[in-house]
Amino acid sequence: MVPWQGRLLRREDRLVNVICRSALLLAAVLLLCLSSGASPAKAQFSPFNWFQQVFRPQRSYDYAPPRPHEHHAYRPRTVAKVVKPPAVPPTFFVAVAGDSLGQLLGQGLTTALSDRPEVEVLRDAKEDSGLVRDDYYDWPKAAHDLVANGQKINVAVMMIGSNDHQTLHDSTGSYDPGTPQYQQIYSARIEAVAKIFHDAKIPLLWVGLPVMKTDRFSTEMAALNDMYRQYASRNGATYIDTWEDFVDDDGQFSSYGPDVDGQVVRLRALDGVHFTKAGALKLASFVEPQIRDILNVSAPQDDAALAKIETTAPAGTNSPAAGAAVTPVKPPIGPVLPLTGPVLAPGGQLATLGPAAPKTDTASLVEQTFANGKTAPTTPGRADDFAWPRKELASAPPPQPAPAPVEGPPAPPKPPVAAAKTAPAKPAAAASKVP
Repeated sequence: MVPWQGRLLRREDRLVNVICRSALLLAAVLLLCLSSGASPAKAQFSPFNWFQQVFRPQRSYDYAPPRPHEHHAYRPRTVAKVVKPPAVPPTFFVAVAGDSLGQLLGQGLTTALSDRPEVEVLRDAKEDSGLVRDDYYDWPKAAHDLVANGQKINVAVMMIGSNDHQTLHDSTGSYDPGTPQYQQIYSARIEAVAKIFHDAKIPLLWVGLPVMKTDRFSTEMAALNDMYRQYASRNGATYIDTWEDFVDDDGQFSSYGPDVDGQVVRLRALDGVHFTKAGALKLASFVEPQIRDILNVSAPQDDAALAKIETTAPAGTNSPAAGAAVTPVKPPIGPVLPLTGPVLAPGGQLATLGPAAPKTDTASLVEQTFANGKTAPTTPGRADDFAWPRKELASAPPPQPAPAPVEGPPAPPKPPVAAAKTAPAKPAAAASKVP
């Protein structure tokens, strides 16, 4: 064989070996891709993918077959029906009239009297109304229609005046607030409204205006309150003052203050005239007690209350003699006294301070006590009075000895006790003689 042929055969053998090895390697790569679930395209995407598949630890995931869902039968949900108690028909009606402040007062009274289902608050207030512009809303006529329309009214409440700081126009002319003609016409309209309720035998509660944000406005509202207090009471109306209830410690306007629960909250609106919800409820708290008093008086007594009232003496008892003193029945509550009102003396005058105590030289008292060691004179009965015996005890009269018992006639001597008689001893039995 020619040498070059031998070299050619060796090259062919090498080529065949390379081809075989490449085929085996390709087969192994395909086998690995198929065993790992990867597609051939994905395996050929990266030349090192086969290397990662060879040396990456294989994990076996055992997937449990899903459990069959339990079949639930449809059962309609039964909801217990809440039975509402039967509504109590209202038997006591409170008519609230006035302007926008009267509207807020009506809202507050509705909340304040919500615990009495037999009470209904009738809100008959008219916004932007007043006693000046009778061409816009005539309140004397409206009050007459309110009484005559057949609606039962047990108590009437009036709060008006926040829109009356303007010129009053009448058939005789125009008059500014503060003039005598203005006061004369305005007071006549107050009396006309109060007289309508008085003739209908309906108690009227006239609520005064509160302090306002501006000083000028407050001055005008205070002048209107003076007329309400004077002329409304002429026809039996009860005036309720609310001025001092919405001021601070200095007597000035304050938007914040304690509510009905004692918490400091905002009571007045940003305009400095109207009330917030908490302020309206506080405003109603000054009118509510008057309404409850009228309600309790007009409410019929039940059988238990009537059983306690005995108009005649029961059978078998002695009736009180004519002219005998009868113990007065104690009322359930005492008189309602305002805590913020002025303190009055029994004679109706403002309370004054008592005589001032004599002044003492504090410096000399301290020097005598701590520097000179002299004790200050003490007042008998005071806590620093350590004298013994007590002066009040020494000044007390000595106790009187107990009276000696009164001696009576001597008792007769008792007879001596007789000695017990002893029975004679029996003689001894004679000895028998022996014959």
